[in-house]
Amino acid sequence: MKKLCAILIPLILTGQLVYPQTESEKRQTIFSYLNGLAYPEFSGVILLAQRDSVCFKKAYGYAVIEDNVENNFNTLFNTASITKTMTAVATLQLVDKGLLDLDIPIGRYLPKYPNQTVQDSVTAHHLLTHTSGLNNFLVDDFKTMGKLKLKTTKDYLPLFSSESLLFSPGTQYSYSAAGYIVLGLLIEEITGKDFHKYMNENVFKPAEMYNTFALPIDSIIKNKASGYTSYFGEINHLSKNDSFLSKANPAGFYYTTAENLLKFFNTLKKYQLISKDLTSKMMSPLVKGYYTNYGYGISVDKRFDQTIVGHTGGWYGVQCELMYFEDDEITAVILSNIDTEEGKGMNRVSNFIKHVLANKPMMN
Repeated sequence: MKKLCAILIPLILTGQLVYPQTESEKRQTIFSYLNGLAYPEFSGVILLAQRDSVCFKKAYGYAVIEDNVENNFNTLFNTASITKTMTAVATLQLVDKGLLDLDIPIGRYLPKYPNQTVQDSVTAHHLLTHTSGLNNFLVDDFKTMGKLKLKTTKDYLPLFSSESLLFSPGTQYSYSAAGYIVLGLLIEEITGKDFHKYMNENVFKPAEMYNTFALPIDSIIKNKASGYTSYFGEINHLSKNDSFLSKANPAGFYYTTAENLLKFFNTLKKYQLISKDLTSKMMSPLVKGYYTNYGYGISVDKRFDQTIVGHTGGWYGVQCELMYFEDDEITAVILSNIDTEEGKGMNRVSNFIKHVLANKPMMN
């Protein structure tokens, strides 16, 4: 199979992709499409790599629209829920060290957790797979509240800890930001370290992710992309998303670059962050999610001709995705600072890449 960066004739017909295509033709079809993208169709950065070699990267649009500041390869983007994959790795490191049992109720580790039912029935396995019954907490109260006071992991507890479980743990799947906050509390309690300090020392530093940060929402940082929301296509103009954000927490909102996300995944799949056995289990289809299967903090998509593992991130003014195509050994990182309705922006780019690599036709 030729390298991803081979230069061949584009094979795009009016309205529809050529089908089927050879491996090399599929890759060049993707390059042609990505090179033809332009703002406002997409704003952000796209990076493709095969194995360890980056073969495509391009920045589009503006980091600060009102000042005409363009995005570049070093622009920091909010990653929303891709953060959950990083938190899952940190949790599994404790399992590797024998400090955490995935199947023991969390009350053993968090005896002061303010909900006895959760203490007695929820395990780290449930939290990692979104089968705990804890709610998502990212609802109207969170959207409208002042978030400057959310500085530590425990500051999020009042948003959900008094709520009853949605179902008996282990019986259903329900995507839960609250579950990942509790994982952060477990990490802090077991290690005796602040969550962000632990992440910096044990995840980001080993992966050489030196441009990954938990930024306060009122901070002024060079080369950070502002977020712009259309309320996912509900309005026809863009608004700044500052009021929707909080400082990074175990469930979301770390800022990073496309290159740093590639480093993270490369380090992970080489078993340099957690053991081979746990990495394999993390990327296995442990439960059925809404559209795909879910492992430990990562989706396992088997709807295509090859398995795609990764995670999406979506919030007001944030749309992003990290994907790894197992057969082709291709990693795709898509980071955008503008949300769009379904079928446009980041979603359209992601779906195009998936459909081409899966050799399935898709309307252009």
